[in-house]
Amino acid sequence: MPSAIERVIAFHIARLKDKSPEVRLKSIHELELLEAVEAFDALEELYRRESDPRVKEAARKLGRKLYLKRQAQKPQGGTAQ
Repeated sequence: MPSAIERVIAFHIARLKDKSPEVRLKSIHELELLEAVEAFDALEELYRRESDPRVKEAARKLGRKLYLKRQAQKPQGGTAQ
């Protein structure tokens, strides 16, 4: 069973497909507050299809922020030889 946070994140990811640009902007803002790295793919899709410049820019900015956060969370692999 998903946690409450996971359900909230899923709710906002689903709202990225809402007809209203204001709703999409609000969800982007909420996903930013939640630092929802799992929303990266949905934001990338939104960025590619978005026609509203405000939503497109907000998706781009948050997508970059989440990408960098995801990269920082990856384990540093490799061994020095």
